Amino acid sequence: MIHVRTWIRDHGLLLANVFLFVIFFLGMTASGFRVANNEQLEHGQPAESIGSYLTSGDFFEATFENWESEFLQMGMYVVLTAYLFQRGSSESKPMEGEVPQDEDPRESRDDPDAPWPVQRGGWILRVYEHSLSGLFFLLFFGAIALHAVAGARAYSDEQLQHGEQAVTTWQYVGTSQFWFESFQNWQSEFLAVAIIVGASVYLRERGSAESKPVAEPHQATGS
Repeated sequence: MIHVRTWIRDHGLLLANVFLFVIFFLGMTASGFRVANNEQLEHGQPAESIGSYLTSGDFFEATFENWESEFLQMGMYVVLTAYLFQRGSSESKPMEGEVPQDEDPRESRDDPDAPWPVQRGGWILRVYEHSLSGLFFLLFFGAIALHAVAGARAYSDEQLQHGEQAVTTWQYVGTSQFWFESFQNWQSEFLAVAIIVGASVYLRERGSAESKPVAEPHQATGS
């Protein structure tokens, strides 16, 4: 039991976020299912089963439309914080002196505790050096592709209900509807990032890794 408690403590941040994701994803699914059936009834069509809804274009479009914005935000944030600074923000690297994130990993090749790509070196290390942003951008491109495919299905269903023609995925990507769905999420993600970058200069949250120590001066940057 002690071992389990220790493991939970060591992974509490990840576990809490996964738990919240599952709860809110189920909430989105349940509420989206009701909305979809209300629309079906308004159009004089029979309600669909939960199975039909979970395989519908509406469900997949709503899911991946949101995922793409999250992955884009995190990928860009990882890259931007590697090169840009914000004086006084806990989200920025320190502006003076050397920081661990900028150290050349090749100097630690002989460290037995270093990750194996560091010990291996070569092209594997070059990939590993940018693997965090690479993961988020791969997830972003995958999500936006699935958004386009599922969105085309949902958009075509609406078109057919109004006596118009269905569209292909490429045609859908060229519509203002696709870009409206994307931009309405992207703008909110970067607004949230801008707020935490700026607010962390002056505001504090005691105990949080995203905040500077409460007594630290406003102009102190990073950690």
